[in-house]
Amino acid sequence: MRSVSVLLLFFLAMKTIAQDAVNYQLPPKDIMDLALAKPTPTVSVDSKGQWMLLIERNTYPLVDELGQPEVRVAGLRINPANFSQSRQNYINNFTIKNIASGKEYKISGLPANMLANAVSWSPNEKKFAFTNSTGSVVDLYVVDIATQKATKVNKTALNVVLGAAFSWLDDNTVLYKTIIKPASAMPKRPITPKGPTVQESYGSAAPRPTFQDMIKSPYDESLFEFFTLAQLVKNVNGVETKINQPAIYSGISASPDKKYWLVRTISKPFSYVVPAFGFNSTVAIHDAGGKFIKEIAKLPSAETAPAGNDNVQDVPRSIEWRDDEAATVVWCKALDGGLIKNTAEYRDAVYALPAPFTAQPKELFKTKMRYGGTTWGNSSFALVQEVLRSKAQTKLSKLNPSTGEMELLQERSANDAYNNPGSPVTEKNSYGRDVVIPHDGKLLMNNTTGASSKGDLPFLAYFDLATKKNEIIWRCKEDEYEMVMDVLDRNSLTVLTRMETQTVVPNYHVKTLKGIVPGGGKQITDFKNPYPQLEGVSVQKISYKRADGVDLTGNLYLPKGYDVKKDGPLPVLMWAYPREFTNARDAAQVRGSKNTFTRIGWGGPIFWVTQGYAVLDNAEMPIVSTSADKKPNDDFIEQLKLNARAAIDKLASMGVGDSTRVAVGGHSYGAFMTAHLLSHTNWFKAGIARSGAYNRTLTPFSFQNEDRTYWQAPQLYFDMSPFSYAQKLKTPILLVHGDTDDNTGTYPIQSERMFQALKGNGGNVRYVSLPYEAHGYRGKENILHLLWEEHMWLEKYVKGKK
Repeated sequence: MRSVSVLLLFFLAMKTIAQDAVNYQLPPKDIMDLALAKPTPTVSVDSKGQWMLLIERNTYPLVDELGQPEVRVAGLRINPANFSQSRQNYINNFTIKNIASGKEYKISGLPANMLANAVSWSPNEKKFAFTNSTGSVVDLYVVDIATQKATKVNKTALNVVLGAAFSWLDDNTVLYKTIIKPASAMPKRPITPKGPTVQESYGSAAPRPTFQDMIKSPYDESLFEFFTLAQLVKNVNGVETKINQPAIYSGISASPDKKYWLVRTISKPFSYVVPAFGFNSTVAIHDAGGKFIKEIAKLPSAETAPAGNDNVQDVPRSIEWRDDEAATVVWCKALDGGLIKNTAEYRDAVYALPAPFTAQPKELFKTKMRYGGTTWGNSSFALVQEVLRSKAQTKLSKLNPSTGEMELLQERSANDAYNNPGSPVTEKNSYGRDVVIPHDGKLLMNNTTGASSKGDLPFLAYFDLATKKNEIIWRCKEDEYEMVMDVLDRNSLTVLTRMETQTVVPNYHVKTLKGIVPGGGKQITDFKNPYPQLEGVSVQKISYKRADGVDLTGNLYLPKGYDVKKDGPLPVLMWAYPREFTNARDAAQVRGSKNTFTRIGWGGPIFWVTQGYAVLDNAEMPIVSTSADKKPNDDFIEQLKLNARAAIDKLASMGVGDSTRVAVGGHSYGAFMTAHLLSHTNWFKAGIARSGAYNRTLTPFSFQNEDRTYWQAPQLYFDMSPFSYAQKLKTPILLVHGDTDDNTGTYPIQSERMFQALKGNGGNVRYVSLPYEAHGYRGKENILHLLWEEHMWLEKYVKGKK
């Protein structure tokens, strides 16, 4: 009876013209139970495989927690009461587990009502530290593994507004930033400003994306400076010592020998166009006592950076310590003026400057693509990554740092997952830094995805530096999904793995891969299934082709007890997110595994398999370059239609999906996709579009992976705006947006204007604005209400009579 009355109220609400206040509603019980199920803990294991931390996180906060005061400035969301970032996902419990004995230990001294974050092991891994947030301060706690006791070690409240809460310098010393003034000293907004806010530009192009929460006035500048100005503090066994003068520290890293620090500070003038980490800054070297040694670079505001995926500012970048030497700073700088259009044999050069930093920098090597980073090893070995984003190309080379000699190991498409060799397994050097060292001319590689034509099958391999080929030494079985989380002993190949199947919840194992029967080992966790409602649900990865021959896949969920012959075709919910590819071969690769355990997230569609729907999740929507002179988006709409039609036809041919009762939905770029499909086809009964961008003229300096600007491709921007076709969109669409969306390009105005366009053109649309929500939703009441909205929409427009 209750469900009938709820449906009646919903239908009545749909007929009203004015905006009605709607009380929070609850979805059906099965959906609500899935949404509120407590997830299994995450884990952190020491490198010796002796101790494991079981980390439990809070479920969704209440909406009134999201509604607490918040300062939004310089791209930051700040809790003004305790100098931290707002909207964090906190840890609410730790448990220590001895892996050998399996015994678990509670930790004494943990703060009441703990809201923890930033967990970090000490160098010797006999302790770990974490921050704890209260209503007024952020504190630092250290837990001794031997005594299982937590102790608050700071005397002054931490300032973690710019992240990087703290770092271990040695087993007894921690470096962190503290507040300068109490929160009560926050500048007050003047009723009468000193004058208008003025911005200027005289001939210098500043093609920046449409960032949110930017500085807009001198008052905003004063807020940013108040909340980010901090004092560096070194804490030795609980004794605090101030280091340096207060400054806006955006980055601090100790040299491998701990004798120097690389310090990045932000300086005025503050930009009104880019977020804080793109402000003017200075990178300098200080000694361990804080004394200034040498300036490495003055970096201008990122608002002057050129547009384009492979264009960079003509200044030093990727400034870091070399991990295999005591104290050597390395950085790269463009050799082509930062513009990929300029002809140049080499794009970037990498330089090094060792302590005492008085000599001239030495060029180590040059790259023909954009420099993508170095994994350091020793004086004769390192790995260098190069990338070209515009062509989706990546290159891996070995480097002899002493001679500068480089040798190509592999060059491939960045989207070619089948030929990804994996990531090198690192080991600690004498400085305690993670480095990569060949053994017998081979690198141990870990691929935690292991993409293949049979689906994802993670593997360990030896990469032979002479033959440049991978020799797989262990691979996940084809009827399960298991990945190596850590290599605990390289000689015996003792590893920590996480294993799961469709019906077995992920759990952790320690196993030795040499000299044993594959599949042996010891299970060290015993997490239970948090989703009993899904037991019996059918899960399969289906494969199909679109009309132009591109291979596609999707994850199909069918209700418990469903029989295709007896029950016939079901209403369908299709959920997707488009991706760009430079060639059809990469687009056709199989992604994901049919053997993973089904996880439930608030934003996914799997809930509705409990309500009698066939759910096609991760329905592939590749957008592929169709010729050498075209970019993927040149055929965006037509390719979306090819993808969607192929999915609908596949489910119909299997007999499980009713092609006349299909809904499509997505979040962010998936919402953008949904609006396009409803504008340009009549194949769907309804759509769900959450937190999307629908008018590309509001993101004129590029979006997603499209790097052309509006003025370079105005017709493309028009065609790729669902707003342009609002008069054609007559299929019922549910628009949802967080009213404080913080994502680049997806301002709430996108959904507001799309709603007005659809309403003005006689469309069937409902717009739900969720209070206090950003791009990802968090509030318990909001999420449950969202699921109710989506469920009611599907029930009315999709599950109804044909």
